[in-house]
Amino acid sequence: MSATLRSRASAVLFALILSFQTPAMAQSLTTLQVTPSSSQSESLAFELADLDAMDQVTFSTTTIWTDGETTFSGVPLKALLDKAAARGAVVEMVALNDYKVSMPLVEVEEFAPIVATRMNGETMSVRDKGPYWVVFPYDQNSRYQSETIYSYSIWQLNRLKVVD
Repeated sequence: MSATLRSRASAVLFALILSFQTPAMAQSLTTLQVTPSSSQSESLAFELADLDAMDQVTFSTTTIWTDGETTFSGVPLKALLDKAAARGAVVEMVALNDYKVSMPLVEVEEFAPIVATRMNGETMSVRDKGPYWVVFPYDQNSRYQSETIYSYSIWQLNRLKVVD
């Protein structure tokens, strides 16, 4: 087999492999994995459509990361954890780049924070803090304007794990 033929065959094989992996990689960017407890290794997968089917909360607020007032909408984190039957003391939130922050579940209120799926009515791209962003209504209560609360506001969220 000539070098040119081997090179072409390798290129075709690489393109074929890549074509099978690309849809899976794209899907993983928009899938939110939720592991409901430390004792459970199996995760639940929530797609955007699953989150959209749940009760939504919308609010406008300023943030330290955006210019001016921004409108966010999404699912209350509490509702999402309840749907997953999550049990524990802390929720570990992990971003696409494996950045992780842990939040005590006592910080989770009925309607705050939300797992925002939209900013100003549009889904969020990975480039713009998406696909999901944990957001508090910062302007509604001075309690939400602290370094601790800001640290829980993880963007590019793609995994939640509840631990003891």
